Amino acid sequence: MIYRSLGNTGEKASAIGVGGWHLSLKHVDEKLAIRIVRTAVDRGINFLDNSWDYNDGASELRMGKALRDGYRERAFVMTKIDGRSKKEAAKQLDESLQRLGVDYIDLVQHHEIIRFEDPNRIFAEEGANAALVEARAAGKIRYIGFTGHKDPHIHIYMLEVAKENGFQFDTAQMPLNVMDAHFRSFEKLVLPELVRLQMGVLGMKSMANGILLKSKTVTPIECLHYALNLPTSVVITGIDSMKILDQAFEAVESFHPLSKAEVDALLAKTRVAAEHGRFEPFKTSSLFDGTAQNPEWLGEEPRELRELMQA
Repeated sequence: MIYRSLGNTGEKASAIGVGGWHLSLKHVDEKLAIRIVRTAVDRGINFLDNSWDYNDGASELRMGKALRDGYRERAFVMTKIDGRSKKEAAKQLDESLQRLGVDYIDLVQHHEIIRFEDPNRIFAEEGANAALVEARAAGKIRYIGFTGHKDPHIHIYMLEVAKENGFQFDTAQMPLNVMDAHFRSFEKLVLPELVRLQMGVLGMKSMANGILLKSKTVTPIECLHYALNLPTSVVITGIDSMKILDQAFEAVESFHPLSKAEVDALLAKTRVAAEHGRFEPFKTSSLFDGTAQNPEWLGEEPRELRELMQA
């Protein structure tokens, strides 16, 4: 396993992380999910991804069971919350702690920052970030980050709003794959800023749940190698079988820094397929947007705005 610095946190994270959503898919039973997590940790993966909303909480519950018997001490546990209000964020965080069965979570991220209003809601006086800052002071969490998959400009705006409020995130999570480079690119716009700020870079959707592979232009190993070649702290990948877990380790074991010629060859193979975001529907549709389908997860709009509307 390759270990990389998680920004300026001082933590060392495995270059590959286990995605939590896949742990509760219909064809993955609880026994297999626990086996995947524990085998991953035994073989050197320490970064575990999850979210309050994954599969109605089942993914966190299963990961919590996997973390028993000494595995918690060997893992860096990350989860995400959807609440934009302080009240809703605090509620979801407490539920995540209970499901995971842990005293603290290493990293909690604001999930699905996919609208330009999300940063303003989160940094409102009674916004979600206030809940996470309080939770960090209370020892419930250690680090704070954010995620998004829609538009790199929204990530940049989130960083700007955070700076205006005197806050710097520890991590940011975003799509980083061989097609992102051609369309509405997080790699080109956001990644250099994260590196400048010395934040932890969490790459996701290296294969977009297999959708990129349907283009018939790249292999799974090529997808993982491309993401690993970027200045990522962790490449989070979905693992729903022992075979796919072996594939992730194969990618790490066979990885070498790619030459410019190798990168150019991969980009050339994917250029036409990547046009218009056809194989990145998380950018061009709402099919991947849990908070769009469940707006109640966000909580109330900022109080000051509600009062303004009523005045």
